[in-house]
Amino acid sequence: MCSIIDDNIKIVDDFDEQSVDNVTYADLSRRDLRSLIFHLLYAAESHDYQESVEAIADNLSKGFTLVIEPDSEVIIIARQVIDLRDSLDEAYKPLLTNWRFDRISVSIKLILRLAVWELLHTDMDQRIVINEAIELAKAFAEEDAFRFINGILDGIAHQETKSEL
Repeated sequence: MCSIIDDNIKIVDDFDEQSVDNVTYADLSRRDLRSLIFHLLYAAESHDYQESVEAIADNLSKGFTLVIEPDSEVIIIARQVIDLRDSLDEAYKPLLTNWRFDRISVSIKLILRLAVWELLHTDMDQRIVINEAIELAKAFAEEDAFRFINGILDGIAHQETKSEL
């Protein structure tokens, strides 16, 4: 039996390993890693941040053949996004014209947090960050959420560009 985290990541259950090639952490693309980070963030949110990212990753690893090492980039980024979640939310709240923060879905908040973290804490091209957030939204958020996320992140990107000048 094959479980699918999203359209791009297929992880094999222990029961039917012979039918599908095993996927290793090293085989994952940047998009796959973002998806995995999203899943860790979602699980942490679901547990009201009472479970560590390492424990969540360990549980995920037990259910699938994908092993997520405690010192992996996925764990490090997820932990940073969780630790900075309040300040990341504050970074995009001013751009929520005609929207109340408490009315935004969990999926959208998590996608925005991850993308804002990437915009503010990495040298990744802003267009790539925004595009990847849109792809996460298409996979995990409401039907038209990608448009909302695009608008918010475009606003953040423009703020960052102006602050660099």
